[in-house]
Formats: sequence, structure tokens, C-alpha cells
Amino acid sequence: MRMDFIEGGPALVVKNTMDVLVIADLHLGIESDLERHGIHFRSRSAGRQEQVISCIEGADPDLLVLLGDVKHNVPMTSRQEFRELPGIFSSFRRLVEMRVFPGNHDTGIDRFLSPEELMPAEGAVIDGTGYLHGHTCPSPSLSGHLICAGHHHPHIALQDEVGCSLRAPAYLLADLSAECFGASPPAGRTRVLFLPAMNEFSGYDIRRILRDPFSPLSRCVVKETAEVILSDGTYIGLPDTLEDT
Repeated sequence: MRMDFIEGGPALVVKNTMDVLVIADLHLGIESDLERHGIHFRSRSAGRQEQVISCIEGADPDLLVLLGDVKHNVPMTSRQEFRELPGIFSSFRRLVEMRVFPGNHDTGIDRFLSPEELMPAEGAVIDGTGYLHGHTCPSPSLSGHLICAGHHHPHIALQDEVGCSLRAPAYLLADLSAECFGASPPAGRTRVLFLPAMNEFSGYDIRRILRDPFSPLSRCVVKETAEVILSDGTYIGLPDTLEDT
């Protein structure tokens, strides 16, 4: 297995016997929620749709996997989401077969998907790699695999010796402890790769994820093994080299 990083996503292509394009946390419909809080943005869903389509056309994958929080509003589905989601999903289906692992924001998303497109919230293995959103305890079937997860929106801050700074989405890769799978015996080394969100409003500092874990997966991260990778695949190294944001 190997991975190709698509900076224009951010997105990931997992290559084994098939090519799987993986995208996390689109949060389509976030603008209607921001509006309720007095922050007004025109819908950017069309732009995010084009980002996904560009990734599909560039990578030519066998399968598109969306790692949850495809929609944003909870617990309801907003008028914006009812209006936009059917056309967006149809545009993806015309290009590639699709699977969706529902996230904590995806209540009601089943009405927009066919039964075979909707995957279990606790995750599943596809072509040797585990996938889930990341807000639930993982299925024991994911033990012993690399697990791709969303939900955490990893983001980094870098500063050089002259004070120039960079804030950008990034990937967080780490081992998981056996306790992540409860009473099930471990099936071998298990690693998790937290994917950055494709939604440009989303970002959460990687060092905060490690310092104050807020999900079953992040609470099981073996911190000493954590590594950071930029969205273009540039290897950064240990989280200790980063700044807090």
C-alpha cells in the first residue's frame, strides 16, 4: 500500500489493489449555521464541490470515500442542505462510485444516499485500510490496519527563525494503543491517520489534539509515535516542533 497526497484537496489517495480517494469533513451547509450566529457568508458549497470533482478528475480513483461530516447542521438538516446535497452527490456519482462514513454532523444524511453508499459509523475495512469518521469507538475489525479518520480537523502553525509563520491543514499519523478496541485482542500494529478538513473554516491545532484528546481515537493515540505531514505530503516530523495556536 502507498499514499498520494493531493494538496488541492486536501485529499488522500490510498493505493493497494484499487485507488481510493479519501476526503474528510466537507461541512456543506456551514454557512447557514454561521448565519444563525450573526456571521454572514454566501454559500461556498459549489466551490467545495468543484474541489472534490477536481480531485476525482486528477486522481481517477476506483472509489471515493467521504469520512463524515459531509453536512454541517445538527440535529436537523437545513434548507441549504436540502437544496444543495442532492445535486452535489449526483455530480460525484457521475464520476466515481462513492461510500460515506457518517459523522456526528450527518444526522439525516441517509435520505440522500443509497443503502450501499452509507457505511457503518463505527467504520469498516476497504481494500486493506480502515475508514471511519472518528467520533465513535472503532469497530474491532479495524484493529491491525492503518485507519483513516476525519473529525479532528488537524491544523499546524510553523514559524522560522526570522519570524515568518505558516498556518496550514496537516495530517497527524500515530500508533493506537490496544485499549482502543475494548476487550477485543489486538490484531497487530494499528495506526491512525487523521485527515485535515476540506472545509476552509475548519482547523484544530495538532498539539491541542494530543494534549486534550476529545474522541475515542485521539484518547488512544500513543503520543510518542505521533508524526506530522503537510497536505502536500511534506514530512514535518514530531509535533513538538510546532507552535501552539
